[in-house]
Amino acid sequence: MREQTGPDGWREANRARWDERVALHTASDYYDQDEFRRTRDVIRDFEAAEVGDVTGRSLLHLQCHFGQDTLSWAYRGAARVVGLDFSEPAIETARDLAAEFGYGPERAAFVAADVYDAAEAVPDAAYDIVYTGIGAVNWLPDLVGWAETVASLVAPGGFLYLAEFHPLADVLDDRTGSQVAHDYFRTEAWDEEAPGSYTDFEARTVHNRSVEWQHSLGDVVSAVVGAGLRVEFLHEHDMTLFQRFGVLRRGEDGYYRFPDDRPRIPLMYSLKASKPA
Repeated sequence: MREQTGPDGWREANRARWDERVALHTASDYYDQDEFRRTRDVIRDFEAAEVGDVTGRSLLHLQCHFGQDTLSWAYRGAARVVGLDFSEPAIETARDLAAEFGYGPERAAFVAADVYDAAEAVPDAAYDIVYTGIGAVNWLPDLVGWAETVASLVAPGGFLYLAEFHPLADVLDDRTGSQVAHDYFRTEAWDEEAPGSYTDFEARTVHNRSVEWQHSLGDVVSAVVGAGLRVEFLHEHDMTLFQRFGVLRRGEDGYYRFPDDRPRIPLMYSLKASKPA
């Protein structure tokens, strides 16, 4: 594993934060475990359209949290899914869900490991699809090392699919999203105390240190291309999955957008990058 630099104790702090929030998230309306047990599918429509049919394919989900998305791809027909996350409680929860759904480890396996150690930690040498995102790359200090790890795990003829929150949204003020409040090209970590969670901002939590990094869209694309993958598309989306700014409105499709009287900006992006056969 390449050495990643950052504030002292950043990895341990982030792991403690995510370990604590597993129980909070599994009990939340945001993740709605009862509904997931009923439908077994939480993949967003744009992801399904862009990834395409996964029937019979192998899929690796990096930074999988407790496995809802991972198991959704199995439900959609992937022959084998593997989820990786650095949180042991998250992985234990994912394994329990997989067993509850009747998936043995040959169909749905979960591994507790750092994403930078994924090539050594996962059970297979390569996968048809490496899937990640939805709040993943912001926890990574080293995009080049991440992209090299991803590329090593994509099978020839396979691809990386990344769906992520757009870095432009992190530049704007939190209340209205109408003013530039932060530096788009910031390189130092955001190291702060952030109690609660996106599932419940008022929740009482103990491990509140959060160390994150902002990566420009150019940095993401350059890292992926530099690792030897070929970008098939880069799509920007005018919606997001939660009320990032107070002025956003939830549409009938469940996504949040700026009101019609406001100029639009990209709030998410998605990228597909392939490895030649």
